[in-house]
Amino acid sequence: MAQHIAHLNQLRAQGMPVLSVDLPSGLHGDTGDAAGACVQASHTLALLTLKPGLFTALGRDAAGVIWLDDLGITPASTDIPQALLNPSPAARARKHASHKGSYGDVAVIGGAPGMAGAALLAARAALHGGAGRVYAAVLDPEVPLLDTMHAELMLRRPEALLDALDTLTVVCGCGGGTAVIGLLPELLRRAPRLVLDADALNAVASDPALQTLLRARGRHEGAPLETVLTPHPLEAARLLGIDTHSVQKDRLAAAQVLSERWAGTVVLKGSGTVITAPGTLPRINPTGNARLATAGTGDVLAGLIGARMAQGLPAFDAACAAVYAHGLAADAWPPRRTLTADALARALSP
Repeated sequence: MAQHIAHLNQLRAQGMPVLSVDLPSGLHGDTGDAAGACVQASHTLALLTLKPGLFTALGRDAAGVIWLDDLGITPASTDIPQALLNPSPAARARKHASHKGSYGDVAVIGGAPGMAGAALLAARAALHGGAGRVYAAVLDPEVPLLDTMHAELMLRRPEALLDALDTLTVVCGCGGGTAVIGLLPELLRRAPRLVLDADALNAVASDPALQTLLRARGRHEGAPLETVLTPHPLEAARLLGIDTHSVQKDRLAAAQVLSERWAGTVVLKGSGTVITAPGTLPRINPTGNARLATAGTGDVLAGLIGARMAQGLPAFDAACAAVYAHGLAADAWPPRRTLTADALARALSP
């Protein structure tokens, strides 16, 4: 079988169309993993139902264009899906009788020395994503308090935002290095809406005290404290205490364990980004492509999630909407034009 698959893939590389029926041979239908040889199809005809593995991990490359024939069989009402495809979010009209305060305040905290660009990218994404006001709290004290490319951004020193923390949607960790660690306890205790990315996740993974504070947000009395975690596979592995291969081997399961363990919404980034929350069916995102495999696009996603939360969407809905829009911007990118993270941020819409 491996020899047959190798021959098929050689023909495919030469431009021959290859049709897989139901699943590409060698691909795990539940996970998108392939332990050995796997057909790289140009088209896949899924039968009865769509399989999660077609849309995440190695599945998107293996399946090619996906068709579905349900064979005229309607699933029983007792059939519970493993996941849902993340749908296009509904358009949200901005009322004429509104003002900047109607669309929330986002504060991005990150950008340790040498990494200020990450925080600015997240802040620019929040701005282009429609937040009413965006503060960029850069941890590098040498960075001027002005973004000349985006004069609308309000740059502050991080400590200047702590008094207003209860009113902000906070995006923390983008380029934060170890400098972000000292701010995390206060953010975890008080921020009503919090997106944790990059070095904030690494800090949580290595500090039991921060882990306790993160879990406590999900059990907060009174108004809920909403949290979105946005790990890539390596950061997810650190949070779970396993290796990256184990995360990628079953991305759906890994994301679900993360969301249950940390009592928040999780965005496990990668091919077929998985969005989960406790007690919620996972979503697999169908938008996005390899143009996103460049530095800074994760920071842009974190800022966009913050903008959606600031505009009033619950954490899970905000994550689903932002992930879809983030990938869609890459899908719409001109074929022969390089996609950079800053250009991606500028292409976003509210």
